[in-house]
Amino acid sequence: MRAKHQLKDCIFMGIRFFFILCLLWSFSPTAQGRCHTEFQDSLPAIAPDSAVKINIFQRIYKYFQDSNEPKDYKKFDFSIIGGPHYSSDTKFGLGVVASGLYRIDKEDMTLSPSNISLYGDVTTTGFYLLGIKGNTIFPHDRYRLDVNLYFFSFPSKYWGIGYDNGRRDDDYTDYKRKETQIKIDFLRKIAPNTFLGITGMYRHVNGKDFKNPAFLYGEKKNISTLGGGVIVTYDSRDFIPNPYKGIYAKLEQKFFPGFLGNSYSFTRTEALFRHYTRLWKGAVLASDVDAIFNYGDTPWSMVALLGSSHQMRGYYEGQYRDNDLLEAQIELRQKVYNRHGIAVWAGAGNVFPKIDKFQWRETLPSYGIGYRWEFKNRVNIRLDYGIGKGQSSFYFNINEAF
Repeated sequence: MRAKHQLKDCIFMGIRFFFILCLLWSFSPTAQGRCHTEFQDSLPAIAPDSAVKINIFQRIYKYFQDSNEPKDYKKFDFSIIGGPHYSSDTKFGLGVVASGLYRIDKEDMTLSPSNISLYGDVTTTGFYLLGIKGNTIFPHDRYRLDVNLYFFSFPSKYWGIGYDNGRRDDDYTDYKRKETQIKIDFLRKIAPNTFLGITGMYRHVNGKDFKNPAFLYGEKKNISTLGGGVIVTYDSRDFIPNPYKGIYAKLEQKFFPGFLGNSYSFTRTEALFRHYTRLWKGAVLASDVDAIFNYGDTPWSMVALLGSSHQMRGYYEGQYRDNDLLEAQIELRQKVYNRHGIAVWAGAGNVFPKIDKFQWRETLPSYGIGYRWEFKNRVNIRLDYGIGKGQSSFYFNINEAF
């Protein structure tokens, strides 16, 4: 049965990839020159000072033709793109992604610009998503504000907590997951490339229509979590949405105490390290190591989840979940021609209840290949196909995975 699903996924991948290639070919220099010539040849002779009206298709063509050109003269450089997609988890859908670049201090061009991404999605399974994510860099990089807000509703599956539950592919319960998250980080520079700040997070998970509530082992279906803490980062990346070089490291400690109204009191430690380096012309090697450790009475809605569009691509997000998580990946990004590029990656991840219960044999592999199209200057639209142990998945997103 799984082989049949994988075959169907591959067929849909081919259809989708053909569609995108056809679309992007129309934006290639060859197609651009051909369209420009045909368009010019079809115009009647007019006086030099006459205005030429162009139709909606020509406007769209010009919009995407110029979308990746740097526009430093603009206070806010904003572009939007959308289209159909297919994934193993959410099936057919229509997604819209947008990207904006801006500078609070337009005189200092040495700093990476601030960025904001808006995204929305709706699919035939009843999944819908709306979110906003951005990084604001203040003058002289003295302060930074990072924001991530989203809401989604997803007909989901729940295997329970622990590696052994996740590996039982067909032993799960269906339910509908409605989730809202607001996360805000405010940081101040304390040394070159080094920032110290505070973080706050609110997450509400409403698990509805569990076919088998016994999978929750008596935990609440509807859980709100509110907490905050401290965060330390080191960031020498040259461009946040798509680094070519530099290091990004983060250590974050959050607390979710009972006096804030939490039904479950616990703490969470998160750490990550990312490194970027140029190899040869158009090639960037990116590496990423992430760790999550929860302590205390962690609810099912807040344990660490393996699998996403950023880490351990190829796995159903949350099929493998537990208190703690370790994962690592390495990715080669190669610009191929004009605005087109590819990426290949390999990684591994492990979930476990606590550090002394870590088992090497439970480590899961992840690898895959992706296509990149430069939507804006150094801001890519990515189409990834990730493969895990016995499963695979498609991803359509804006900006690099990490």
